[in-house]
Amino acid sequence: MRPSVEVGTLSLSLHDPPSCANGFPRLRDVTGFPGNRNAMLNVFTLENGRLHQVSIDAKEDLEGIVPVWVDLIDPDDDEREWVKTSYGVTMPDEDEVQDIEASARYYEAENGDLHLRTDFRIDDDEAPQIVTVAFILARDVLFSVRADDLPVFRLVRLRARSRPGYITDYKDVLLDLYATSAEYSADALEGIYRNLEEIGARVLQEEFTDRDAATTLSTIAHEEDLNGRIRRNMMDTRRAVSFLMRGRLLDPEQFGEARQILRDIESLDGHTFFLFDKMKFLMDATVGFININQNKIIKIFSVAAVAFLPPTLIASIYGMNFRVMPELSWDFGYPLAILIMLASAIAPFWYFKRRGWLDN
Repeated sequence: MRPSVEVGTLSLSLHDPPSCANGFPRLRDVTGFPGNRNAMLNVFTLENGRLHQVSIDAKEDLEGIVPVWVDLIDPDDDEREWVKTSYGVTMPDEDEVQDIEASARYYEAENGDLHLRTDFRIDDDEAPQIVTVAFILARDVLFSVRADDLPVFRLVRLRARSRPGYITDYKDVLLDLYATSAEYSADALEGIYRNLEEIGARVLQEEFTDRDAATTLSTIAHEEDLNGRIRRNMMDTRRAVSFLMRGRLLDPEQFGEARQILRDIESLDGHTFFLFDKMKFLMDATVGFININQNKIIKIFSVAAVAFLPPTLIASIYGMNFRVMPELSWDFGYPLAILIMLASAIAPFWYFKRRGWLDN
């Protein structure tokens, strides 16, 4: 039995030794197999119930090999020709993988080969992206073509290499890629939830400045983008698994596993809605605090304008210079006018303070 995702708590059953904090191999580890960091054509056979990678340096190395999985990472023309000559399968180029219509992502060719196009994620902080992988199921072999290395593929290889009976045929490899993709999404959703908890604590702190608000909005936007990509990836995986089930390609045990993958994806789908709502709440709260900070500034200007209205009125009156005004010829007229203006400015401030209008 393969490990499944407990979606209620988003806990993962990762029994393999992790090579990074989230349980998935690091992004820059190319193959997950020692000594094959630059390999672009990866061929795997089943030996004693385990995946075994065969070193391929030339076309002759493919002779006499009965693979269960042939994985090509950004292959060149020679490698495509090797696969075509050895197995009679034509590998699509990168443009064919990317430009295929959404309605034709899953189809059966005239010769009986099954073609699938599925999206997988790379959650790199610097350049997160969606990578489309072309799968071909032909002659009891799974062929995969992709432009980049993917964490999901590395983890599947690590597990299948260390667990006897984990993989029994090429369809098991494909199903496990989809199951691991769901686990990868669950792990990412856990990370989003942790980040949102930290954001919530920041938003509710006593002092929340505009600089804090700008940082918070940027972080929320990043998490929202990641949550959207996870949701898109799960939708694509659901379509691919449903296609396999409708095509009656799976044996009873594999069919049950496919149904479990769909249940996991459905649970994760609901959790993405929860996270979207939480992001919306934090976004609204942050914008609300920004408005409060702006209102404080506007209040200060408003109070200052009101407070200086009486001195302005008094100065305007004494600036009229009419002879009938007795203070114009009085020695104490000017000092008295200054005192009255100061008093008229202080009195509104004292009144506003007493009423609590200047309190934060």
